[in-house]
Amino acid sequence: MKRSGFTLIELSIVLIIIGLIIGGVMKGKDLINSADQKKIYNTWVNQWIVTANEYQDRTGNILGDGGSGAPVDNGGSASTNDGRFDNIRLDNTVTVQNKLKAVGLDVPVSNIASTNGGAYNIKGKYATNQARAYLYYLHSNIDNSYSNKLYIVGMPTDVAIAFDKMADGSVDPQHGTFRIYPDDSVTTWPDASTTTTVNVSLEL
Repeated sequence: MKRSGFTLIELSIVLIIIGLIIGGVMKGKDLINSADQKKIYNTWVNQWIVTANEYQDRTGNILGDGGSGAPVDNGGSASTNDGRFDNIRLDNTVTVQNKLKAVGLDVPVSNIASTNGGAYNIKGKYATNQARAYLYYLHSNIDNSYSNKLYIVGMPTDVAIAFDKMADGSVDPQHGTFRIYPDDSVTTWPDASTTTTVNVSLEL
């Protein structure tokens, strides 16, 4: 009488194949997430920095420094031009965006149609959040100085850590061009599973 069913060796081979498939799926998911993060960094975060610098190159002025009452209107809110960002929240204004368009520059791309490029819905491992960008004149506690920075609030922590590596080549929340804000709050990035979002600043 012929015996039916799998042998132990056959079962082992099947389990190994299943394990390889699961491992491949998980690795593929990580690669997709990494690609998505690089896309957000390049087309939104870094593009705001590039665009602000290109505006200065084309006009000789600081984007978001002085509004309609200033000698030169750069889409800001202050009545003077002092070389400082006027702390402009970029998702609820069109003044900065219109100044970019007026000199032939594109507004950085967002995945939220109603925010004029000033916010981006970012998915992290533990949180999905609408990160909002500002042109801000910020104080660095580490450097003990003020400077114009791209300030982003509500970024998923694990994504911020990935962006720090992309921007600076190392993961350090207090040094380099990409930092947690305020930059003296922690010496290492917080645990992304418990502190799910952070605020960050980027040097221009």
